[in-house]
Amino acid sequence: MATGTAVVKEVAGIYQPGSAHMVGDGFPVRNLFPSNDLDREVSPFLLLDYAGPQYFEPIAHPRGVGEHPHRGFETVTIMYQGAVAHRDSAGNAGVIGPGDVQWMTAASGVVHEELHEKNWAQQGGTFQAIQLWVNLPRTQKMSAPRYQTILNVDIPKVELEGGAGRLRVIAGTIQGQKGPAHTVTPVELYDLELAANRRAELHLPDGYNTSVFVVQGLVSVNGSRDAGEAELFVCMRNGSSVAIEARGDSRLLILSGQPIEEPIARYGPFVMNAKAELVQAVNDYQAGKMGHL
Repeated sequence: MATGTAVVKEVAGIYQPGSAHMVGDGFPVRNLFPSNDLDREVSPFLLLDYAGPQYFEPIAHPRGVGEHPHRGFETVTIMYQGAVAHRDSAGNAGVIGPGDVQWMTAASGVVHEELHEKNWAQQGGTFQAIQLWVNLPRTQKMSAPRYQTILNVDIPKVELEGGAGRLRVIAGTIQGQKGPAHTVTPVELYDLELAANRRAELHLPDGYNTSVFVVQGLVSVNGSRDAGEAELFVCMRNGSSVAIEARGDSRLLILSGQPIEEPIARYGPFVMNAKAELVQAVNDYQAGKMGHL
């Protein structure tokens, strides 16, 4: 099936959250993967947690997740509402608010905390965010950690034809606009707003895993059934055309990346290629080799 000369990335499945739980005391998340067993279909992405939207009462001491380690991958936090303060054992710190993105490459190991930003916590409000984990290839898992605070003002915006909506380029390139995120594995990551009864056709690399997460609204992808809030479309690797039709005003996260064809070994906050490497990660953390706050 093709549109013009572009082969359509057919929808392989539509998924609802596979689990729901609290992360620390500040992030009420619905998980789309790995709870739906989609490792191969979404690689290089490892995890998608959708936090909120949930109202938090004012509080003196910020909620969130205290000191904890990561090794072997990158964490990406995309803010819609609320504010998060980050600091880590590599000496990085930053605050992200609505429209901002935090991209942390844990790689060989880092210890960090993620808390509701102090002033926001004292005022209270609605919190809404997505956290992704992006895998690293074997050759990069033990590289040096890196941290990027990406502010909304620095994210290029592409206006869609005929006032259909707009797209923010967080990572990758579209219509000559390059996203500010520096990624290890080739990734296209877009924040798309689409008006009711309008259509957008995106062209993504053939051979990349591609999925579309519905933050808000009701949409179909490449002629599929409609899906709504907190549902995930997963497309086939072959093809490049992704046509999205909105039934109502919608907001979507487009995830596309070059698959990493390597074994995945997981244990809590560590993602490596083999069990022995997970044991080493635990030992290194306990020995303080990832640092402390």
